[in-house]
Amino acid sequence: MVKVEALIRPQKLDDVKTALSERGLNGLTVTEVRGSGKQKGFTQHYRGTEYTVNLLQKIKIEVVVTDAEAHDVALAIAAAARTGEIGDGKIFLIPVAEAIRIRTGEEGDIVVS
Repeated sequence: MVKVEALIRPQKLDDVKTALSERGLNGLTVTEVRGSGKQKGFTQHYRGTEYTVNLLQKIKIEVVVTDAEAHDVALAIAAAARTGEIGDGKIFLIPVAEAIRIRTGEEGDIVVS
């Protein structure tokens, strides 16, 4: 199993959810986060004072899939989230050693199916 973790622009969330739903993936976790990278933030003026916002709003999407699905899911997220501009985000594929469904006690790939 693999955990696909994507950091994307907030306005691309609906596009990514649609892309995942079309692949039959409805179980996901979405978290609002802040971070910085190459985009480095921007400068704003408030009441005559200039300040830099360097932690930008992003959305973190987490979904655990089978090893066979992981690369295709990551590519689907990338295609749906891409604008071509700096700040589109990143996708990480993280190995998952085990998964257990709490309600039934089931273990393994069946939990993410």
